Amino acid sequence: MKEQKEDFPLEIKISFHKVIEQYEAELKKDHNKIADNYMKEVMEYISTFPELTEGIRNAGDLKKYEEPIKILLNDLFPTVLTNNEIKAASIPFHNILFNSSRRLKNILKLAGEDFVLETRNIDQDTHYINACINILKEEYGYEIDFSRPLYYDIPDENGVLRHYRIAVNGDFVDVIPKENAPEITQEDVDLLIQNIDDIELWKEKFPPCSYIFKGFTIVNLTDVTIDDSISKLKTTLLYNESSEKDELKSLEEIFRSIYKIPDLRVGFTVFDSSEKSFEPLESNEAKSFLLNDRTSVKSEEGLCKEAYKKLIEGHSYFSISSVDSYARKTGDNVLSQNLKANNVKSCILAPVAKKNRLLGILELVSERKNELHSINALKLDEILPYIVTAVERNRSDFENRVKAVIQSECTSIHPSVLWIFEKEARKFIHDLDDDGLASFKDISFKNVYPLYGQIDIVASSEARNTAIQKDLLIQLDSILDILKEGSKIEELSIYEQVRFRISEFKEELNEGLNASSEQKISNLLQKEVNPIMSHLRRQSEELKQKVEEYQSLLNSETGLVYDERKKYDDTVQHVNRTMSRYIDRKQVQAQKIYPHYFERYKTDGVDHNIYIGPSMANNKPFNKIYLYNLRLWQLSTMCEMENRFYQLQETTPIKLDAASLILVYNSTMSIRYRMDEKKFDVDGTYNARYEIIKKRIDKAYIKDTEERITQKGKIAIIYSQRSDEREYLRYIKYLQAKKYLGEEVELLELQDVQGVIGLKAIRVNILYSTGDNPEEENITYENLMQELH
Repeated sequence: MKEQKEDFPLEIKISFHKVIEQYEAELKKDHNKIADNYMKEVMEYISTFPELTEGIRNAGDLKKYEEPIKILLNDLFPTVLTNNEIKAASIPFHNILFNSSRRLKNILKLAGEDFVLETRNIDQDTHYINACINILKEEYGYEIDFSRPLYYDIPDENGVLRHYRIAVNGDFVDVIPKENAPEITQEDVDLLIQNIDDIELWKEKFPPCSYIFKGFTIVNLTDVTIDDSISKLKTTLLYNESSEKDELKSLEEIFRSIYKIPDLRVGFTVFDSSEKSFEPLESNEAKSFLLNDRTSVKSEEGLCKEAYKKLIEGHSYFSISSVDSYARKTGDNVLSQNLKANNVKSCILAPVAKKNRLLGILELVSERKNELHSINALKLDEILPYIVTAVERNRSDFENRVKAVIQSECTSIHPSVLWIFEKEARKFIHDLDDDGLASFKDISFKNVYPLYGQIDIVASSEARNTAIQKDLLIQLDSILDILKEGSKIEELSIYEQVRFRISEFKEELNEGLNASSEQKISNLLQKEVNPIMSHLRRQSEELKQKVEEYQSLLNSETGLVYDERKKYDDTVQHVNRTMSRYIDRKQVQAQKIYPHYFERYKTDGVDHNIYIGPSMANNKPFNKIYLYNLRLWQLSTMCEMENRFYQLQETTPIKLDAASLILVYNSTMSIRYRMDEKKFDVDGTYNARYEIIKKRIDKAYIKDTEERITQKGKIAIIYSQRSDEREYLRYIKYLQAKKYLGEEVELLELQDVQGVIGLKAIRVNILYSTGDNPEEENITYENLMQELH
């Protein structure tokens, strides 16, 4: 264990006098007999160890008093929490811990015998100055904001560093000046806060061992390895896609929160290393307090010698705690003039540098003196790396212009084809720079193979109408019940007439919902029922309660009951969102097969389009083996999506069924990115046949029957060529062995529909897994329904 430092402003005396004083005060109060006896016994026992009150000078002696210290601190370190809390008593600035909780002991034990506990990024000089600032606060009452996060980095049993934030409790401390302690004046404080890095000055004002630290502190550690909210906030801020104006506003809010200065302002000045000059950002949004209204200034002219040495040569912070004092001291130079012109009274100028290359100056300014100074400048240590990243990004001008053109001229560009859009964007910029004229040409891909698939909710329209029908019937029944109670108080013919109309609507609804039902009922409610409700709620407390219960069922926008319909909408939304995320994740794997274009969109289910071919990959050879592999991937993924669909049914408000379909198209085609519609579409009249097939096949019937080709529990593979049939039968056989598909394989012909003739289909039943692995346990659709219901 380390001993206390000799070159330190505080002479450490580890004392528990404040805890003992608290016990003595409690004994004078009325307590129950058990509590009094306990405290008396503790005090009698502790009285045999006068060193605990007088103070232990040698940290090595703590081991000798381990047992009485543990008993004395029992209320502060409850045994029942020792496995939960990461907590210890400590000697500040020395990294000496004692009376540690069992959890902290285990953490340090796992770190290894050679591990030495050190506070992150705190050197001896910083410890010395922090101790002096504590003296200023405790002895002289100066509230100097020097707070910054403190961390311990401790490896776990696997050698992985875990990061713990330190919270220090200093309630049990007295700071006592010794005879050799100089008196500290306001002038001394003004000088000290302006010279945080002048250790000799601090030692002059606070000589070594000039104060006594009597007591101990308590540290609580919090594991912040995974969730460091502050870092996440910074990362989100510096990598967002908002405008520069919004980004600057957000940046100011962050710094205001950190520095607790509500009107703190943020500026930035670019440094041109070739010209050794300062310039504003290209954007007019960011203010430069160094330049004020000037467009450029030589760095030596814009800074005093001290600022130049720190910022330009040393890449270290330069702060001015009082601009007025600085102006008098330096003779009212350019920097002080510009700061005063912006009503700046204190400021921090921070160099933004990467690999010893200065990129610019971050400026924090306040309208009050001593709010920003060399002490709280150290808070920037945790933030500046993110600022460096943001500045680097903003200085990548050409790449930003390329992306800006793509974003303005195109939308929804899949990463697999981004390369050709970037190529065209560069050409666009070059043409624009050459003669001021440029046009973004249509992007086209020739000789690509299309793949199409869909997982659709079966009878979605009927399910939606059923939900609406139930809601309307519930609403009409509620109204009838209220009118019945109202008639008991006053028999009005209008009540009977409305009840008659509602009964008619109920009969109509029970026969089925038609296109006009909802509108007719809505009109009845608005014109007749709602005025009656306003009247009835004033007739009695019972009616008032019933009307309020009825109105609580209504949707505020439509005035209709929105219960069963909400369950349907929520279920469809949840299913679509989950299905979309699933295929998006699987798509990342599929791109490794061969780069291809992918898009998916939500209807009453999820549809997807895939295009693959040599023209879509940037200089990568194409072989049809990639097409076959992607077709097999599509078929297996559709089976997995069906499984995921029914696994969701365990948690959704209502139960739905799904039917899946794949369209196999044997020929290649051309697709073109339509600049007017901002999306890919088939190119040419012949290829339009493919789009017609896509729109009509899910409604197609099996030839000479009234049976739809798409059926729940099965997947339909639509094709036109015998070669496609042989290919997919091979895939089916393989997936049967993998327990994705069952043995019910049907070869079918489709009824001709307008514009589409000669289509065939393979239909095969899907096997469903009750777990995550389809190869472990699998059942048919019928067994699945029994399990779900």
